[in-house]
Amino acid sequence: MARDAGPAAPARPLRRDAELNRRRILASAREVFGRRGLEATLDDIAHHAGLGVGTVYRRFPSKEHLVEAMFAERMEEIGDLAAEALTAEDAWQAFVDFTWKAAELHSGDRGLREIMLSNQFGHEHVAEEKARMVPLITKLVERAKAAGGLRADFAPTDLPLLHMMIGSVVEYTCAVEPDLWRRCLAMLLDGLRAEPGRASELPHPPLDEQEIDEAMSCWRP
Repeated sequence: MARDAGPAAPARPLRRDAELNRRRILASAREVFGRRGLEATLDDIAHHAGLGVGTVYRRFPSKEHLVEAMFAERMEEIGDLAAEALTAEDAWQAFVDFTWKAAELHSGDRGLREIMLSNQFGHEHVAEEKARMVPLITKLVERAKAAGGLRADFAPTDLPLLHMMIGSVVEYTCAVEPDLWRRCLAMLLDGLRAEPGRASELPHPPLDEQEIDEAMSCWRP
């Protein structure tokens, strides 16, 4: 009879230099993915980190492994924001606050925005966090509608589309005025009220003619 091998030995901690390289890769990935999105390659990450490509591949055998390490925790953070919003007394304000906080996170991080709005990237842990988020956001939306703050025909599946609109504004105006999305989100949220009220004070001025012309010149479809 085969002898029981007993419990597996605990994984060895990374050597200090290996752990430093891992942190360096993650910091580089955050900057590169944040600026260029998930089209960036492991070679791009290695070059930015000043490391050999082999070093990156030893820590992360594929880009998918790196994406999981980078973004599962960020997605968990957004899910925690939704869970926290459900504890607020004012259901409409909770919906508004969550929408603003989520937009704040992904407006400056193209990779996070792509992870949030696409199923092409991220598996396992990222998918788990997305699945966790669905019932939380659904409850947040239904609660705001039941309280009479959010228009009755708004659906939870409209929220990703709202963030897609904001992401498009970010990409269109980032070279001219990277915070202009705040103005657009304020107007969108005013339009989602169940009953029209006093318009919100817009947190950012509009582009002038020169700025919109510059945005048009910089933007590439």
